[in-house]
Amino acid sequence: MRQLLNTLYINTPDSYLSSDGNNVVVKIKNNAVGRLPLQNFEAIVTFGYSGVSPSLMQKCLEQDISISFLSRTGRLKGRVVGEPTGNVYLRKTQFFNSENDAASLLIAKNMIIGKVYNHRWIIERFIRDHGMQIDRDKFKSISENLKNGLKDLQQVDTIDSLRGLEGSLANGYFSVFDDMIINQKDDFFYHGRSRRPPLDRLNALLSFSYSLLANECADALTTNGLDPYEGFMHVDRPGRKSLALDLMEELRGVIADRFVLRLVT
Repeated sequence: MRQLLNTLYINTPDSYLSSDGNNVVVKIKNNAVGRLPLQNFEAIVTFGYSGVSPSLMQKCLEQDISISFLSRTGRLKGRVVGEPTGNVYLRKTQFFNSENDAASLLIAKNMIIGKVYNHRWIIERFIRDHGMQIDRDKFKSISENLKNGLKDLQQVDTIDSLRGLEGSLANGYFSVFDDMIINQKDDFFYHGRSRRPPLDRLNALLSFSYSLLANECADALTTNGLDPYEGFMHVDRPGRKSLALDLMEELRGVIADRFVLRLVT
């Protein structure tokens, strides 16, 4: 069984990473500000310009630790990874299923059912924790909608129908997203999703969190021998990691959305 380890995030733009024994050393202006054992990590993610020494890259390659370079705004610029793992039969099965409509629909349906279930759980938990500060009837109505949507999702018979129903249920969930921001309402609000670029602070946090999550999903897929570009719900497009986007659908709410809400609430 694969052991899930930590990810080291370096968000000081001018830092430099080097190795000392089996440790990663974080330096700023030639001063060591951190020293951490490499065996505790399965990935290193840097933001802005962070130099990495050749010796550290070599150790990371030997220990299957990926190094990802992101811009200051969270856009992936490149990754250093070791030899691909997994076997050819696993990838052949992935490609076969992606070309099979019935198999693709079944896999995508399970991912979206998990996403909607998690969205409903977030809303129900918010009712429990903040019932005196919100419109309970409004939240309960959305929760009931999502509950009925879970039954409807099991009945869809085409991928386009799945995408349409998923979009409708997601709109319902996000219709109460602004109500889930209890504090700092002047600075953080949700008046609709905007991206490339995000037009307000909350959308910036969401885009940033989704970028991190997509990178983690791509790392996990590559580590386990799957092709992150060949998905089942998101259509193929050059440069798009469709399977990573598929995988993160179920995780958006419970990881990224709740993380952002905890930062501002």
